[in-house]
Amino acid sequence: MYVARLAGPHGGYIVKRMPDTGCRHACDCPSHEPAADLSGLGQVLGAAITEDPATGQTSLRLGFSLTKLPGRSQMPPAGGESKSVCTDGTKLSLRGLLHYLWDQAELTKWHPGFAGKRTWGTVRRQLLLASEGKIARGDSLRSRLYIPETFFLDQREAITGRRSAQWLQALSAPGKPQRLMLLIGEVKEIAPARYGFKVVVKHLPDQAFSIDQQLYRRLGRHFETELALWGACEQMHMIIIATFSIAETGVPAVAELSLMPVTQHWLPVENAFDEQLVDRLVNQGRTFRKGLRYNLPAVIPVVNATLIDTGDDPCLLRISREARTAVDVSEHIESSARPYPTRSWIWYPEAEAMPPLPKKHLPTTTVGIPP
Repeated sequence: MYVARLAGPHGGYIVKRMPDTGCRHACDCPSHEPAADLSGLGQVLGAAITEDPATGQTSLRLGFSLTKLPGRSQMPPAGGESKSVCTDGTKLSLRGLLHYLWDQAELTKWHPGFAGKRTWGTVRRQLLLASEGKIARGDSLRSRLYIPETFFLDQREAITGRRSAQWLQALSAPGKPQRLMLLIGEVKEIAPARYGFKVVVKHLPDQAFSIDQQLYRRLGRHFETELALWGACEQMHMIIIATFSIAETGVPAVAELSLMPVTQHWLPVENAFDEQLVDRLVNQGRTFRKGLRYNLPAVIPVVNATLIDTGDDPCLLRISREARTAVDVSEHIESSARPYPTRSWIWYPEAEAMPPLPKKHLPTTTVGIPP
């Protein structure tokens, strides 16, 4: 750990974990996290994401624009990753940025005590805290990030006023490139509007985001898995991350977007098998950390979750859509010089039912022997 001095008008000091040392902490330490190389974080850490321990600030290299010239909206390829600039790990895609903030906000961490306590207000607060101290394209990420407040009818005017004040920086100006803002919110509806198409975001009942015809038509093709999962389960939430501008009419227009389905507990999932694993972990009262893909394409395997209630060593959980082979996660672990956990669990869903999860480690207690 180290003491970091916070930049900005408020200043102050906080205790932070040294970069890339989360896996060296004990499993029950609040600063523990799985090794970066077990998820998509390992690809972007140190290149697209660089942290300065002297200032506590983190610089982010983005693979998408925060300014807009007149023209059509843009759409990232399937899954939200840009093959041209992001798969080499030097820049964050929209999905990669969302995964990073979700990780930093510790919304990928689950403990049985969290049940019933994660609301949209909690998610919003954690994401805003995670965005502090992050610099992107020479500007504060927090200043560009809009996350809708929990809507209360009796506070409607105050909420609208704060939103309008923040959106002023994204207003179009004749003859100048338009600044874009970042939206993170929960999707309520993606549908045709009276004119064009729209995305309706929860907690924002009086203002939809417009999307052009090209973007709308490509949504179903590029996010088929995510939309099917969202449509099949009433308890599933759909998170959108998008860049948007404000037209002269005051209407927000999406320039580029990516989608991420999450469970009722706001834990990200990729597909139905991933959802089954997460549901079983939650229902059995396990403590775990969800793995995220960041920029990595679907063909590259990642650890779906890491159990951290199995004793001194965490246990890696992975879903494999490939045929059972002698090569598994443990070989990848042993090939690295870093201190990884040695236990692993693999499920081949197309060949077998989900195997029993590794046993939960119960703390030992010392019982005194009577004389």
